[in-house]
Amino acid sequence: MFNLLRLQSARLVSRCYSTQQPAKASVKLVTELRKLTEVSISKAREALAATNNDVSAALEWLEKDLVTTGAKKAARVQGRSTTQGLISTSVLSNGVGVKGGAGYGGVRAAMIELNCETDFVGRNELFGRLAADIAHTAAYIPDVTGSKAAFQPSSLDLLQDAPLLSRADPSATPSGTIASAIRDAIAKLGENITLRRAVTVVENSAQNTDLGLRLASYVHGSINDPNQGRIGALALLALKSKSLPQLLATEAFRDDLGRLERALARQIVGFETHSIEGDGEGALYNQPFMMLGGDSSDAPVRDALVAWGKQKCLISQPSVDEGVAVLDFAKWTVGEPINVNSESRA
Repeated sequence: MFNLLRLQSARLVSRCYSTQQPAKASVKLVTELRKLTEVSISKAREALAATNNDVSAALEWLEKDLVTTGAKKAARVQGRSTTQGLISTSVLSNGVGVKGGAGYGGVRAAMIELNCETDFVGRNELFGRLAADIAHTAAYIPDVTGSKAAFQPSSLDLLQDAPLLSRADPSATPSGTIASAIRDAIAKLGENITLRRAVTVVENSAQNTDLGLRLASYVHGSINDPNQGRIGALALLALKSKSLPQLLATEAFRDDLGRLERALARQIVGFETHSIEGDGEGALYNQPFMMLGGDSSDAPVRDALVAWGKQKCLISQPSVDEGVAVLDFAKWTVGEPINVNSESRA
């Protein structure tokens, strides 16, 4: 009799103090959460378990968790060598003859180097998207140095404190700074990630109808995005002609100009180009213009530009100071030593 009463009492106490375990997260919920956040499977399951399989609540949980775990992981990996990564470019406006975009008639662009520890992470889509967004953000940050140089090195402290703008969705409200986005990427990818350098170019020639500026860009070693890879270059060009407004109004001239710009940027990247003028083949103007192709492929870049200007009616008379010229360029390779000559060459 007493044994039966004790057994029933024990069962009652057990029912009163037991807690219902949350239902195991389904594969569908885990997949949905990972698509929204790109976290690991284990982290997605942990977030769903902590929020009783509520995806909205799990997103909030992950956001808070990223701040904590990201800071801890960043502290652990700080100091690790980061020699891999990407050069990423963003061109908001490449100059005269282009309608729309920031700075109509002007040039506005940026190039950044984002580093990581391994080539595996450097090829990761999340890492590439972060690099693209940082370059896009850098292109919007104005030059505050007052320098007259075309290519301006960006303050990394200022840049990392800036809200991260999405290149894929420019209208989206920034959810954090560049620094916090890098910290979150460290938490997700598990490697040290550092923003090594950034440069911007902002020029406007709209007030002079005879002179127009254009920007050429090219990146070698692209994987997921043609605007990022192992080697990148931005080159500022000047077009001078009394006929410039009329020429830019024609689609054929703009198409030919686009091909010339791409050829010049590829030439800078493809050759050991260290300057625009000077001695030896390290000077752009002395190199055979192989990237242009056609009859000009064997001619030095300097002569090929003159011939192109005459053929496209940019140069009206040989004695007149007209034509196309390269004013400056910046060429970067992932992991190269940083010095004055690697930033820009005039």
